[in-house]
Amino acid sequence: MKKLEEKINLGYFLAGLGILIGLGILFYVYDYFKLKNRDSYAVTQIFFADNISNAHQKLIERFNEEYRGRIEVIPINLPFSKFSTNERKELLARSLRSKSDRIDVFAVDLIWVPRFARWGEPLGMYVPVNERSRILESALQSCYVEEQLVAIPFYIDVGMMYYRRDLLESLPDYPQLTEKLKNALSWEEFIELHRRLPRPNHPFYMFPAKNYEGLVCSFIDLLECQEQSIFAGDSVQLNTPAARKSLQLLVDLVHTYRMTPEVVTEFDEMNNYRYALSHDALFFRGWPGFLRNFDAIDTPEMKNKLKKVEPAALPYFEDHKPVSVYGGWNLMISRFSAKKSAALEFIRFLMRKESQELLYDEGGYLPVNQAVYQDSLFLERNPELHYYRRLLQNGVHRPQVADYTKISDVISYYVHSAIKKDIPVGQALERATEAINSQEVLIR
Repeated sequence: MKKLEEKINLGYFLAGLGILIGLGILFYVYDYFKLKNRDSYAVTQIFFADNISNAHQKLIERFNEEYRGRIEVIPINLPFSKFSTNERKELLARSLRSKSDRIDVFAVDLIWVPRFARWGEPLGMYVPVNERSRILESALQSCYVEEQLVAIPFYIDVGMMYYRRDLLESLPDYPQLTEKLKNALSWEEFIELHRRLPRPNHPFYMFPAKNYEGLVCSFIDLLECQEQSIFAGDSVQLNTPAARKSLQLLVDLVHTYRMTPEVVTEFDEMNNYRYALSHDALFFRGWPGFLRNFDAIDTPEMKNKLKKVEPAALPYFEDHKPVSVYGGWNLMISRFSAKKSAALEFIRFLMRKESQELLYDEGGYLPVNQAVYQDSLFLERNPELHYYRRLLQNGVHRPQVADYTKISDVISYYVHSAIKKDIPVGQALERATEAINSQEVLIR
């Protein structure tokens, strides 16, 4: 009897223990799903700073629909129409310098990456090598600082030239000329073409020559064409034969050959486009997104002119090869963001093939996802992408150093001054070299 009581007591004990364990598991599971359910209703909002074009807005809307109830992207619009590139840079830097968590994802000009690396989240552990291999190598190169991945390419650009088909097609050798233009004329051939086509009341060639980064791009195009850099060791050296040849050509286009009006010294990219179209320039420098992204004067005449614009390669110096600088914008995650996982989800979404295709269809932004260039149906609908891909193969990066924008400010000031004939070419380059190496602060 005693043994039976012991067995019954043991049975009650084990049963009670089982009930307690079961209740514990039940409460744990309940709490787990309750918490998970609560999180599912707490939408994570991330703030994305960029020039929010129509293409950007459509991508944001697609993402927000797909991630409804989990993540919502809220755009912070820094439009090119209101802020210069330099102003955008300073606005972002000011926010990040204060360690604010108001911005989670932000777009940077690819030349800013070294400067913004201190405020960006390192991405190497989040983006494995197999994911990186899907991105154009030329775009990915600008995303590393000291061999550490700190950014992801959003879209890429490459310097190029446009010409007016309707103003050239009367030439007897027009078919041969267009083929040469696609492959690139030498500067010597380009100058000779100007002599063949005297148009005293219309510009032959337009390039933006305001005191800003776009002018530096034209200067570096010419310098890199000669396989020369602005650096000599650890210091900047601009007073070289190659640099003098490059700057002298820019000056001569305006003052010797009279191919370019002096008014270009007042123009940034958009004003250069507007003047070139309204004054029937034969050729003008630009970037691939121009035809889809240009806010033209809304008149039938201007729209008709846009239909007659064709892409071409920039000229090059004889005995060298065609070269043009890369442009483009990269994405970074703020080191101070409290929502890095959600921010990474958004960047991965932007890297998808279909997102990159929408970005090109809607805004003319060149894709960085290699799969886009391998999609025969997409290329059939957008045959010009074949040509832009060719131009990308001739691209070169501007120096990727933390102080690049300070160096560039000095170069643009003195190159601009030389084109205006305020200072001789040699003296401009000598003073620029001294100012940069002495870390002299240049007040614009």
